Amino acid sequence: MNNFADKLMESIRNKKSCVCVGLDPKIDLIPVEILSSSKSPTQAIYNFNKAIIDIIKDDVAAVKPQSAFYEKYLSAGVQCFFDTIDYAHQKGLIVIADIKRSDIASTAEAYAEAYLKNSYADSITVNPFLGTDSLEPFIKSCQENGKGLFVLLKTSNPGSKDFQDVILQNGKKLYELVAEKIDILGKQLIGISGFSSIGAVVGATFPQEAKNIRKLLPKTFFLVPGYGAQGAKAEDLKDYFNDDGTGAIINASRSIIYAYKNPQEKNWQDAIKYAVQEMNTQINNIR
Repeated sequence: MNNFADKLMESIRNKKSCVCVGLDPKIDLIPVEILSSSKSPTQAIYNFNKAIIDIIKDDVAAVKPQSAFYEKYLSAGVQCFFDTIDYAHQKGLIVIADIKRSDIASTAEAYAEAYLKNSYADSITVNPFLGTDSLEPFIKSCQENGKGLFVLLKTSNPGSKDFQDVILQNGKKLYELVAEKIDILGKQLIGISGFSSIGAVVGATFPQEAKNIRKLLPKTFFLVPGYGAQGAKAEDLKDYFNDDGTGAIINASRSIIYAYKNPQEKNWQDAIKYAVQEMNTQINNIR
């Protein structure tokens, strides 16, 4: 199988889950027992990530480490980032590397080589702001290596409206123009699942916009951040899926990996397990 969308669909079906867990570690939120047994911050992060992966591996389709939380620790953090990806693969999980890269074509080629021409990430997030030529090296790497992209489209942060909702001369919003470009580019990488390996990031905090985007992109997988800590609930997500309940993978980070911060929870491992299972139940009930 050499198409990312097909791999993702298979993982979703096998796990009976369209949940993605964001691995966004903050050192001051890691359980004390892990901190006390680790020799450095990055070792603590890696040990925490391994524990999370072991807990959730049978219940989620993918994980999404966000590179900034690792890069802040410089070379040791970058090593931790890739070690985490490697461990997730060992446990049978699809990995979406949340790197949001973008640049002119020659630099984009270097980014594509770093993340898509090796055995690490299955997919990455990219920023389309520099234009379609900045995406082409990533798309070529996806074609050659069976990898995927999630292009930023309508992001979950409140300030996304500052640019993404700007109305163009033809009356369309900027994110609608980007959606049209994603649709055109995505046709190069349609798999047997009927979905393209070029997906879109569509925030869970904008359900009305998502309903419109889903009509524009019926063959596009949505990576949906914003569930849980950012305020989106399962009932907000129905229109992110196609009518048959396919086409979206829902990301939660803080509400899962720090679920034990709920004062009612005493065991952090059980809290994470319960949070994932509860999220699966709620989302499967609406799609």
